[in-house]
Amino acid sequence: MATEVTVRTVLRNERFNASRARQSMKRAIDTFHEVERACTRFDPDSPLMRANQSPNRYHQVPTLLYLALEEAFLAHERTQGAFDPRVIKDLVALGYDRSLAFTSGGVTTTNVATSRDRRGRGGWRPRFRDGTHEVRLTSPVDLGGIGKGLAVRWACRQLAPLTPNFLVEAGGDCYCSGVSSDGGAWRVGVEDPSGGLEPLAVLSLRDRAVTTSSIRLRRWRSGDDDVHHLIDPRTGRSGGNGLAAVTVVGDDPATAEVDCKFLFLAGREGIAARALRFGIAALWVDSSGVVTSTDEIRPHLVWQRS
Repeated sequence: MATEVTVRTVLRNERFNASRARQSMKRAIDTFHEVERACTRFDPDSPLMRANQSPNRYHQVPTLLYLALEEAFLAHERTQGAFDPRVIKDLVALGYDRSLAFTSGGVTTTNVATSRDRRGRGGWRPRFRDGTHEVRLTSPVDLGGIGKGLAVRWACRQLAPLTPNFLVEAGGDCYCSGVSSDGGAWRVGVEDPSGGLEPLAVLSLRDRAVTTSSIRLRRWRSGDDDVHHLIDPRTGRSGGNGLAAVTVVGDDPATAEVDCKFLFLAGREGIAARALRFGIAALWVDSSGVVTSTDEIRPHLVWQRS
């Protein structure tokens, strides 16, 4: 997933068993490897890419991939198409066809993207066979917009039987369960997308997910254009005009990850109305550095940059 994964556990009243703790944490970390192997688009032999090669026929896929595709479809429906895994074609057209090179910036591709009218494409309608874990994608897809959140969710399930107090974090997607080592809520800093050393805000979280979508790293030059990886499915181009980063607090890391993209694509002019309409606890920073937050996130705010 081209990111660091952090797992922390706090054993307070539980009877400490070092072997059991190590096993639970290893299973949590292994979950990320399993999700990546099944769901990556950067390995042509992954189960996802094998299904992408012939999307109009049914493929029997691993359980994690099947569940991820179901979740992606539900997110597509919930956001009325604003979250659309079919942007894989647009990402490749812009030159985002490999992973690690795009995590540090400074990349230039020769691809030149052109706007396309998407009004006739319609909604995504994959087909699922629950009994056999077969899926017909109907179009190639990319699970990058939800995969990390699902990996965090499923890793948390490996830790919950060990202790109610833990944190799982992966590249901006985080779940804070129970209490931290000091007995209080977990404190999470919101990264400054301009690269500043101080955070934009500090959140206090207990049994909550927090996710951030930012264009700080995965941005590059495509032909004559500055582009990034958050694609507006209506245009096939990088979206979120006027925004640099969006942070969402919610009950579930995968849902919060999707909500981040959903809000980001509304752009600076539309994000406040979209967050209000859907009651999303969010904080965002625009391209000029102005930080804005919704009423729903303020109970979690310890500090926010003015």
